[in-house]
Amino acid sequence: MTVITDAEFEEAADLAPEVVRRYLSAKGWRAERGLSGGELWERGAEDDPDPPYEVLVPLQRRRDYAGRVADILETLAVVEARRTGDILREMQMPPVDWQFLRLLPPGPSGTAPLLDLVSALTGLKDLHTAAASSALSPQAVQPGQKPQAVKDHVAAVRLDQTRVGSYVIAAHTPLPELSTGRRGSGRPQPALFDETVLAGHGVRPPEPFARRVSRMLYAGVTCARAAAQETLNRDSLADFGLYTEAGLSANLCESLVRMAGEERRTFSMAFAWSSEMPVEQPSPPVELTPLHVEALEEGAKDLRERAAREEGAILNGVVTRLSGQGDRQATIYGSLLHEDASRVRSVRVELRPEDVDKATAAWLDGFEVAVHGDVEPYGTGMRMRGVRAFVVRPE
Repeated sequence: MTVITDAEFEEAADLAPEVVRRYLSAKGWRAERGLSGGELWERGAEDDPDPPYEVLVPLQRRRDYAGRVADILETLAVVEARRTGDILREMQMPPVDWQFLRLLPPGPSGTAPLLDLVSALTGLKDLHTAAASSALSPQAVQPGQKPQAVKDHVAAVRLDQTRVGSYVIAAHTPLPELSTGRRGSGRPQPALFDETVLAGHGVRPPEPFARRVSRMLYAGVTCARAAAQETLNRDSLADFGLYTEAGLSANLCESLVRMAGEERRTFSMAFAWSSEMPVEQPSPPVELTPLHVEALEEGAKDLRERAAREEGAILNGVVTRLSGQGDRQATIYGSLLHEDASRVRSVRVELRPEDVDKATAAWLDGFEVAVHGDVEPYGTGMRMRGVRAFVVRPE
């Protein structure tokens, strides 16, 4: 058993009883019954024949308070196979949501190849970026230019010490204090897949953006696994686009593929929610095998191709070239209305006969044009067909 140090003993005395209870609750412990001046908490697996672990949590600060908390820390150190100092530090942390990325690399437990870690950490960063983008605006393909709120969220994510279990990368997202100014109110949060957060109407308190991202991350990863499994079950690509509103995007799929590394190894993600803002819905770990990763790669490609095919798109830009028989093809440099306005590209437009003279005049005069039609991938670029309208906009 890990022995608590003198310094840790003094810090244990400063832990409030509600802090200890919140930590136990978040880790799966249950308060079984009240005793004189305390509560008996238990933790045990349903299929484990051994008796459950028990700790006695004091409800008030009495003379032996520090000793009772020290006993709890030493028991937790055994259950979690962690040092008492690490557990004590986690108890003292402000409210955070946790994500645990468990890798299964070859070699001794607790070690991982450098290249695997580089891929995993890059993928984890991209995963948070995709989830934060979807929390603001769910899209099958997230734009390259990210809003400042997304950048701020990713910058706030912290890596913690690794955990026991092959190689487990622990990351946490800080949550702001509750709007009441009082921590530990225990208000239930929206369900993990719930996007109807009704703030200001007496239904629910406003949800912090960081928690919205955590929920979107869990929902997106869960739906990615579900879509990949459906693909494997029926031996044909599932419709990944059905899960867009839940946070699934091509970007999220690609981040999961990156986390598997070049060797496409099995990995899993587990989630733990701040006890300051509890989530009642179960959130079991999500495991992805090499077959799932392969399906995710195909799903991401399909989402990007489908997003590139847009019916009834509007292209704003300038004509840079006329080609083809009778100048029936115009190259227009500009942006598509359904994409990020900062993204500009050259699009080959198949003109109608009545559009040729207008396109020629716009090319000669340098006027901007707006074209309504259907866009689709064409080689390494884009083309527009089925033009419905061609309008010249004089400066």
